[in-house]
Amino acid sequence: MTANSAPTPRARPAASVGDDAMPHVLVVDDDRRLRTLLRQYLTENGYRVTTAVDAADARKRLEGLSFDLLVLDVMMPGESGFDLTTSLRQTSEVPILLLTAMGEVENRITGLESGADDYLPKPFEPRELLLRIHRILHRANGADQGGEDHKEVTFGRFRFDIPRGELWRGRNRIPLTTAEIQLMSVLASSPGRIIPRDALAKRCGNVQERSIDVQITRLRRKFEDDPKIPRFLRTVRGEGYILWTD
Repeated sequence: MTANSAPTPRARPAASVGDDAMPHVLVVDDDRRLRTLLRQYLTENGYRVTTAVDAADARKRLEGLSFDLLVLDVMMPGESGFDLTTSLRQTSEVPILLLTAMGEVENRITGLESGADDYLPKPFEPRELLLRIHRILHRANGADQGGEDHKEVTFGRFRFDIPRGELWRGRNRIPLTTAEIQLMSVLASSPGRIIPRDALAKRCGNVQERSIDVQITRLRRKFEDDPKIPRFLRTVRGEGYILWTD
């Protein structure tokens, strides 16, 4: 199997605190000691953990198991975590958290642009990893919960189902990451209203404002005819972003 023919990870709704089913996490890292420590720590904190030594090993796990979240090391022999994330995003919306010793801003941006939901530089405190995983799964769980109060926002040829966190063009569903769903949900809940970057960052789980900019860029590529001259997801200089529906 080549790097461009990734199996589709069968993501399932994240289990909330108190659920009988433990969230299933796939940890992919070539460092044996770190894999062992993460398996032990996450298991002790209520997660079911499967491990893989590299991208190829991860693909084998993904062929037969369902996961709520993937924790991927970036610097692995062979296919990198960036490349694996980009490949998986072609077919799956399973949440992805990247781990790496490369802490520079540009590397973090690369990780987010590849489709990751979050990015944690090494070395890190285990408790911070736990909090980030919890936050990602909380987002995913909230995005997957629908309800009788069905609400959609239509813009051009697209429609966004807010309760289900789904973006559609006609009968075709456009894959979104958990972070993109969260951002679209906030913007679509107030169409035509300018939302400041700091407010977006806070409502999307207290993420960095730079992360919001990256996710905006990714969203534009998915529904704007010309992402550099956006018609729907507009920037209001000095104020924030707006989802324009007219």
